[in-house]
Amino acid sequence: MVYTKPHIFKPLRTDVLTVTPWLAPIIWEGTFNVDILNEQFRQRNTTVGLTVFAIKKYVVFLQQFLETAETYFMVGHRVKYYIFTDRPEAVPNITLKEGREIIPIRVQNYPRWQEISMRRMEMLNHYAQQRFISEVDFLVCVDADMRFSDHVGVEILSTVFGTIHPSFYAAERQAFTYERRPTSKAYIPQDEGDFYYIGAFFGGTVAEVYKLTEKCHKDIMADKNKSIEAVWQEESHLNKYFVYHKPTKILSPEYLWDNSLGNPKFLKKKRFLAVPKNHAAIRNKRNSNLK
Repeated sequence: MVYTKPHIFKPLRTDVLTVTPWLAPIIWEGTFNVDILNEQFRQRNTTVGLTVFAIKKYVVFLQQFLETAETYFMVGHRVKYYIFTDRPEAVPNITLKEGREIIPIRVQNYPRWQEISMRRMEMLNHYAQQRFISEVDFLVCVDADMRFSDHVGVEILSTVFGTIHPSFYAAERQAFTYERRPTSKAYIPQDEGDFYYIGAFFGGTVAEVYKLTEKCHKDIMADKNKSIEAVWQEESHLNKYFVYHKPTKILSPEYLWDNSLGNPKFLKKKRFLAVPKNHAAIRNKRNSNLK
């Protein structure tokens, strides 16, 4: 392979943090060579599972989600798209590259979108043990109301990874919207925490995602038994988990961005973008006007 030699005294990025205090890399454009990484993961014969939940009207996002994933996600590698949905018949039939497969998984619907959000940890935990462990090496868990807009490849894969929330990349701890009520299992004290992670993009090996989702689900149900719901549902519990179980790799805001937040200079790529939508229309089953 032909590539530029790395230099000890010439760091590839000096404008952003590229490694955490616990020595986990933070992935930005310019910090990795995708050709080297692709070869490493091909030698390991890696298969990646991409999980997405399309409950109720969220199936309307699947066409664009899957088409853009075929263009940008794990190009050249085997991928299984696990689509959790209450409407398997609505999953679009798109042309896939060799070695890639769409697998609809029928799941229960819930009246409240908050309940659907929290139950994702339970469903991921169940299928990690029952199915994913024998079918894929890594799981990437994302939201459906997104589109891929640039390369997202094996550079993201690690034992367990999270993604810095695009609204909090420069915020101090006190500004993080952690769960601050001590009565909740998601509680994080004011003087703890490293980053605020978004619940819409996390993953790792199947075994580690199983551990993560098991802990989050148990804590969600413990809260539920006390009539408590964390401020940001499963995202609050994910952040609590990452305070005490540090991720081995962190994805920069390149990997989940919202164009309404502008175009900061440090952001060289926008790899996974939020799709503009009317939240009320999507979440309210009685309202059929999607915008």
